Amino acid sequence: MVLEMAFPQLERAINPTHDIRLFAGRSNAKLAQEIADYLGTTIGPMVIKNFADGEIYVQVKESVRGDDVFIIQPLCNPVNENLMELLIIIDAFKRASAKTITAVIPYYGYARQDRKTSGREAITAKLVADLLTTAGADRVLAMDLHTGQIQGFFNILVDHIFATPILVNYIKSLNIDADDMVAVSPDTGGVQRTRHFAKAIGCSLAIIDKRRDKHNEAIASHVIGDVKDKVCVMFDDMIDTAGTICEAAKLLKREGAKDVYVCAAHPVFSGPAVERIANAPIKECIVTNTIPLDMEKMPPNIKQLSVAPLLGQAISRIHDDESVSSLFGFEKEMQV
Repeated sequence: MVLEMAFPQLERAINPTHDIRLFAGRSNAKLAQEIADYLGTTIGPMVIKNFADGEIYVQVKESVRGDDVFIIQPLCNPVNENLMELLIIIDAFKRASAKTITAVIPYYGYARQDRKTSGREAITAKLVADLLTTAGADRVLAMDLHTGQIQGFFNILVDHIFATPILVNYIKSLNIDADDMVAVSPDTGGVQRTRHFAKAIGCSLAIIDKRRDKHNEAIASHVIGDVKDKVCVMFDDMIDTAGTICEAAKLLKREGAKDVYVCAAHPVFSGPAVERIANAPIKECIVTNTIPLDMEKMPPNIKQLSVAPLLGQAISRIHDDESVSSLFGFEKEMQV
């Protein structure tokens, strides 16, 4: 079951002639419905199906002429299918004369290939940005991009929001003394993100030195900072195969950590990830529902929190021409 986090109920003036029009692809229908419930609206009707050869068919079943349309579709597994479905949905709304089309992408797939690290590599984060723009999107609402620089790949508006308030509120609800806690970055690349978590919680910071010999394989070598007899909370944007966090958790326990918690926005959970987390010295692995999980099949140390209120607030503010960044306080600094 998705754990609910306290968040103020939305209060906004409803314009019956020009209200928010929500639509959703098939990648995370439950999250889309939660967002609609939060906004006090419904998911618009669409026909989405596959032909016998796998091609995707989309038809919008009501008029959207002159409307602001929001399409909810995380690019999670199967990534290629969900990406193509989103592009076709956007094209359908463009041809239906929608006034504006905002692609709400809680999880932005292909984000890890954001630069060339060796010769003759593709930069897929930029490619997906170009595809969304060409399809007809006017704006993108994304959550916890792998790197903030991905916003610069777009020639359309991008609102980058964070799951930070949801995760921080949960950690605070554990009632652990900040003096007994340390925020841990699982690698040097996540130091800035973890520093802001540490500031929000009011605890110290530690960093794990990690080397990666090949894709999806990482080795945690040593800890920079004091973790002995501390409750360690690791923060990352996503968990894929869980190799990094599980090796880091073992290292932290060897260094004398009392307990290890893990927080991440996106539970990609590829391959052996769930089994690794279940067997690792991780007291709780806290993730959000940007990617759907079958919680009945998850081990008891995996917890899932809903980001529907955050996305709902952001959608409402975009529609009403209000500030989105003001929702998140110190997260504005993370974009610098």
